[in-house]
Order: sequence, then structure tokens, then C-alpha cells
Amino acid sequence: MTSDQISQFEKKMIIRNIVETDIEKIIELQLVCFPNMDPWKKSQMQSHIRIFPEGQICVELDGEIIGSCSSLIVNFDDYMDQHTYSEITDKGFIRNHNPRGESLYGMEVMVHPEYRRMKIGRRLYEARKRLAEQLNLKSIIVGGRIPGYHNYSDKMSPREYAEEVLQQNIYDPVLTFQMMNGFTLKRIITNYLPDDDASMHYAALLEWNNIDYKPSNSKTHYKLSFPIRICVVQYMMKKIDCFEEFATQCEHYVDVAADYKSDFVVFPENVTMQLLSFLDERSPSSAVRKLSTFTTQYVELFTELAVKYNVNIIGGSHFIEHNNRIYNVGHLFRRDGTIEQQYKLHISPNERIWWGINGGSRLEVFDTDCGKISIQLSSDIEYPEISRIVAEEGAQIIFVPFCAEDRQTFLRVKYCAQARAIENQVYTVTSGTVGNLTHVDNVDIQYAQSGVYTPTGFSFPRDGIAEECSENTETVIMAEVDMETLMRHRKSKEVLTFRDRRTDIYSLQIRS
Repeated sequence: MTSDQISQFEKKMIIRNIVETDIEKIIELQLVCFPNMDPWKKSQMQSHIRIFPEGQICVELDGEIIGSCSSLIVNFDDYMDQHTYSEITDKGFIRNHNPRGESLYGMEVMVHPEYRRMKIGRRLYEARKRLAEQLNLKSIIVGGRIPGYHNYSDKMSPREYAEEVLQQNIYDPVLTFQMMNGFTLKRIITNYLPDDDASMHYAALLEWNNIDYKPSNSKTHYKLSFPIRICVVQYMMKKIDCFEEFATQCEHYVDVAADYKSDFVVFPENVTMQLLSFLDERSPSSAVRKLSTFTTQYVELFTELAVKYNVNIIGGSHFIEHNNRIYNVGHLFRRDGTIEQQYKLHISPNERIWWGINGGSRLEVFDTDCGKISIQLSSDIEYPEISRIVAEEGAQIIFVPFCAEDRQTFLRVKYCAQARAIENQVYTVTSGTVGNLTHVDNVDIQYAQSGVYTPTGFSFPRDGIAEECSENTETVIMAEVDMETLMRHRKSKEVLTFRDRRTDIYSLQIRS
């Protein structure tokens, strides 16, 4: 038989991560596998893929999805022994996914009924185990259904039923399978899934331990506290004669931040506008185009400073020319030398009229060695949808470089930053410019009082202000924000403006 003849008998099975174009097929698969239970909503699956794409896995046979599993990472100590499925999965949106957690929590495994004797489930479990090993997670935890229990509920308790399954006196299609895959029974959970009538709403809490797990002293793993130190620069706009003077001023502040062992140093929006003080160009629109020619020097300067001083730099913003259009772009310079950009989305009338600035079209969330962050330039913080989206994607700190010419404009930024911190249970950090450039059009006056803001609650400062600069003075402030305190606050019994939203009657989506 020739190779061409053999090829007609070949089948192609692929185990891969779920992508957004798979969502409708996954929902169809759920309806087939669990006909009496509510399937994922499209918005929930989109959230899974955005927040933890590595944990969403499917099996594809000849182009057809025949099985899938979904997971998130948690610190299981943060949850009560008798948790519900809704609590551990954040109502199916996994916004509680904790990259610093120690355990992979399995939300679901399903295999199309027509392919259930092909070890598809075992392949999915093995993929989960490989993921746990790759991420150096301590264990995999699942709240396993016991769908055979309704046949025995009048004869024995759920614990007795589980013991009989363990002794192989009873076969349960889920619990037996999990036992065969190396999971051990920890306890029985009551009221786990309200629509799981077959299990009588019970579940078996099971655990698989990663024997290759290596405990780490790194703060990327669970601690009672996870403090992040932030240095905020309230930057003085004053006349300079060359780029080197600008570089010297910026390096001074990065040096100060490093002396205090800061994790981040934050510069204001339009920080490079100071360069206009030695550029001979009176027309604002022409001036910003000339300013954009310093992009390479700006990027090289802050990249070098981030690596040299071992601090992540929020480099304010700089005007960049792209396809003959000018954009206001925020920059993250990580201390490992990598760089990210966030284009300003909402352009003020002043920017549009004076400088001809265009708005960006993508909203980003950035990974750092201190967790996920977002950069929102000035007026972007005034639009609550933006902060809600980045919070849902895991951002815990929103940095707000701003530039305000008067107190009224500044107060919009400040009050909105505080509101976003409360609404989304995140930290917000503002950094603004002070001083003046008397001979530069439209940069003639500045007003700022930069600060670090927190949610409100017993775990945080009384007024929701971690630290705040004096008004209109050139200075820096240092503040520590605790990421574990934030995570615990999101699970407290106080008013939870992030978790308790009525997503059953309203939702928010970003257009790709």
C-alpha cells in the first residue's frame, strides 16, 4: 500500500488551547454533554480566554472539537471548605484567577458522548497535569460531580456513596474516572452546583499533588502580604537647553526610586513636552511632529534606566508619528528590558485642536513581575468602561499619567481615579506635571496633586488615599500597596462593587 493510500486512513488529533473562534462549538458541545445544565455564556468564555488562555484546553479530531476542559489558578486557602461552584469560578468569569496561586482549579471537563471510549478525558487530564508542572503549581483541585448518587440517595449519605465508589463497589462515571487519574478524595461539598440534580447538588472535593513541585521564596507565590512599592514623580516643567538635561532630570528621579527599592516609578503624561523649550517651533501642531523625532532617544533613555536601576518605569507619555498621524502613547519600561505601549484612547478637544492628536484603538493589560497593570492616560480614566474591562482582565493597578492646566481639569482626573479604585477594587496611581513653560504655546501652565488611591474598607487607609503629593510642587512620594490585601478584600463580606455586579441583567464587552 502506498503512502497516498495509507494517508486516507489517517486521523489527526490535536490537543490545543481554546481560542475565541471555538466558543460557539464549545457551547454546542456543552449542550450535548450536559443537556440538563446551563452552558457557558459567550461572555464567560471570552473572559476565560482573556484572563487565563493556558488553562482553556480542547481536543480536536479531524477539525471537530470533541472534548474540552477549563481551569483557573487559585490559592485554595482563600476559600471556605464548603465553597460553591459560583464562588470558586467568580460566577463563571474567573476574574478571581490568581497567577500567584498554588493550585490549578478544574472547572469542567467534557467529552462528546460519541467519543467517550477514546481516552479523550484522560488526555485532557494529562494536559492539565503538564500545565500544573510547567507552572510549578502544588496541586490540581476539582469539585467533582457525583452524577450517580441520585440512584442511591435514599440508601446512603453522599460520603458513604463516595466510599463505595472508592472501594469499586459502585461505578460513578465522574468520580471513578477521577480516582483512576490519581485524584484523592478530600471531602464532600454541599450545595455546590444548583442545577446538578443528578448529584443532588453535592460534589466530591478531589486533589492531585504535583510531586515535582518546588516551593519558592519568590513573592510571585502566596504570602500573607505582597507589598508593591511605588514612587510617583510630580514632575516640574522648566526650561532646558538640550535632551541631555531632560535625561539628567529623569535619571535623578529613577535613582531616587531605586534608592527606596521601588518596584515602579511613575512619570506624568506629556513628560517629553519639556523638550519643546529648546525646539524653535511656535506652531503647536508642527512642534509635536518635531517632538516625535525624539522617540528613539526617549525609548533608549528609559529602557536603559529601567535595567540599570532595576525598576519598572511608567514613562509618562510621548507623541509618536505613525502613518503620518500623531498619537499620544504611554509606555511601560520593564526592568528586564522589555517595553509595552498603550495609545491614549480618548483625545481631549484641546489635544485635537492644538496638536492634531489621534486616538488609539486598542486597550491593553500588561504583565509585570508585580502582577497585571493598566496604563490610562489622563482623560481615559474618566470613562468607567475602560477600567472595568481591564479589571476584568486581571489588572490590579491602574497607572494614570496626566497633564492638567488648571485645578478643575485636575480634579476630574483625581475624582475619577478614586472612583475607579472603589468601583473595581483596584489601586490607581496618578502622576502629573507642575511648573510652566512660558514660551511654549499650550504648555504654559500646569496643575497637579499626584497620588496613590485605594479601595475603601477596613483594610485600607481611612480616606482611600495611600499617599498624596503637596499641590503644585516638584516632589516625589513613596507608597506601598499590598496585592494580597486587595485579593482578600475582593472576597470579604463588605460591599463588593467588583464581584457583585448584576451580570445577569447587564454586561460590558470590548470590540476587537
